[in-house]
Amino acid sequence: MTTPPRSLDRLIRPQSIAVFGGREARRVIEQCDRMGFAGQIWPVHPREEEILGRRCYRSVADLPEAPDASFVGVNRALTIEIIRDLAARGAGGAVCYASGFREAASELADGNDLQEALVAAAGDMPIVGPNCYGFINMLDGALLWPDQHGMLRVERGVAILTQSSNIACNISMQKRGLPLAYVMTAGNQAQTGLSDIACAVLEDPRVTAVGLHIEGFDSIEALERLAARARELRKPVVTLKVGKSEAAQLATVSHTASLAGNDRVSSALLARLGIGRVDTLPELLETLKLFHLHGPLASADISSMSCSGGEASLMADAGVRRNVHFRALREEQRRPLRESLGEMVTIANPLDYHTFVWGNREKQTAAFTAMMRGGYALNLIVLDFPRLDRCIAEDWETTCKAVIDSADATGAVAGIVASLGENMPEETAHSLMAAGVVPFFGIDEALAAAETAAAIGAAWAEPALPPLIKARAAGGDVITLTEVEAKAELWQADIAVPDGKTAATPEEAASAAQSLGFPVVLKGLGVAHKTEAGAVRLNLANREEVVAAAEAMTSVASGYLVEKMIAKPVAEIIIGAMRDPVAGPVLTIGAGGILVELLHDSALLTLPATEEMIKAAIDGLKVKKLLDGYRGGPKGDVAALTRTVAAAASYVVANASKLEELDINPIMVLPDGHGVVAADALIRRRK
Repeated sequence: MTTPPRSLDRLIRPQSIAVFGGREARRVIEQCDRMGFAGQIWPVHPREEEILGRRCYRSVADLPEAPDASFVGVNRALTIEIIRDLAARGAGGAVCYASGFREAASELADGNDLQEALVAAAGDMPIVGPNCYGFINMLDGALLWPDQHGMLRVERGVAILTQSSNIACNISMQKRGLPLAYVMTAGNQAQTGLSDIACAVLEDPRVTAVGLHIEGFDSIEALERLAARARELRKPVVTLKVGKSEAAQLATVSHTASLAGNDRVSSALLARLGIGRVDTLPELLETLKLFHLHGPLASADISSMSCSGGEASLMADAGVRRNVHFRALREEQRRPLRESLGEMVTIANPLDYHTFVWGNREKQTAAFTAMMRGGYALNLIVLDFPRLDRCIAEDWETTCKAVIDSADATGAVAGIVASLGENMPEETAHSLMAAGVVPFFGIDEALAAAETAAAIGAAWAEPALPPLIKARAAGGDVITLTEVEAKAELWQADIAVPDGKTAATPEEAASAAQSLGFPVVLKGLGVAHKTEAGAVRLNLANREEVVAAAEAMTSVASGYLVEKMIAKPVAEIIIGAMRDPVAGPVLTIGAGGILVELLHDSALLTLPATEEMIKAAIDGLKVKKLLDGYRGGPKGDVAALTRTVAAAASYVVANASKLEELDINPIMVLPDGHGVVAADALIRRRK
């Protein structure tokens, strides 16, 4: 799906709707009537005279005009015929409800063939599905939706898209105060994928943000278009990406693939595009609330206030797991906080304001205002409501009013957080949203929203990155270069390798060592896992040691590589690359040598990579402490490491169609000013 379908505007914002089928079609009409759809609805049925007071038409040809949107709720074979007729008549698009297409190919032999026939029948006419419920448009009351839902008409709101019709049903029932403008399903994405649907709803000026529940990326090109348009319109997109792999994991003989992993590639890809990612449905909904009211955040600096030390601790501990910052209070905040809260309160962030001002709107407003004047991107107040069927919530309502007063007075972004989601009444959530205060259901969910909003804000503050490498894999068998061949290619790519020579016999190896100068490293050629096979010897100090070491390898080695011994490094790093089935070539960098398996300390870069991306990846590694001179040790040559990673990235980009795998491990990072050296290397590529 590299070519976008024609405009989806008529389909998702229709003036006329045709419905095909029996029970499901009747339900579509009922839903549209219930929600006040103002356009025309035309039932099509071969036998019925009327449905719900509307005249039935016998076929597509019999309709008054080409419908903007059609719900096709018939069997799969008849679906294809109707889609062909609609396309020929110039209809705006259709939802294909039937199952039994590609999703059932393992059970039904003709599933793939029928899906191809469906796409061919549609031609240039957009279709959604098959195997999907369709969509709900609560801005216009247009529901191509054959089931119950829990939504109400709205004037503006967020759009949520998913492949799963059941997930869409569940989302429609939320009681969190989130205004839902569109809930849409994509089913098999036979022709139109989630990203293209998202692009279409993004263009609606009444839509404030988009949430995607993604099982698998439909098209990288479409995802890039979505990200670019979201940035242009300043409407953030957040995803709940499920599934650990879009294709089978590559078989490798190195560490690169295990360090990367398809799910990590997905995160890196989304981050590159400035699209947020969350882990759960509640996080998705809470993040969309923040986006609906305020969009991305200017930073990750947040404040928190609560009337309990226990709640303050919960907030602080939850923050450790998130990329948020409870920045210390400014001096100008301390005096008004002390004046409003008294001497018994410890002035800090998160702040436990005790109960001295509980129920006092004026004093609470003074305290909240002082905190919100601290320049935080988001200001949170923890507040769990009592059960309204058993308790009186007057003082809690007072606190809500104080938060609203403070947000209005300062212009700050504010949210009220129920530590337990069920402790926020739906009516309260709606009233807070109307006042511009985010009602967060859950501490972890609130911080996930803050983290995601800050990440998108940071991405949008920088220029957009260049498009991903789109090179297709070349044909031919995959071959593995020898270490000598691999290092020769790296040297040509401006990656430093040790001085070395090859030898056929132990005596030749000894002579090569003498010419290089001792100490040397001796490696057996033709051995995949040299260390395990005893085909590597270090620090050989004279001719006799080289001969003895070489003779001990004769049973496993086809020849020898003699290299000058590298000085003791500050740290060992791995640089690797692999071909991801979705994102294409990706680069990994992390702690190398024996630490690669112990620490799993790595970062992943989609390509092409900028110098800023490379520096940020290095700075985020745990091993960076060694490179900075851990406990008085020497600093590593980080500048040389950065240049080497950039050279490796350029090599991967230049060989994108042929390269299957690159593994440089270890890269020996020498003391500052002395460079880095690639001690070992593996390259697998197409002939």
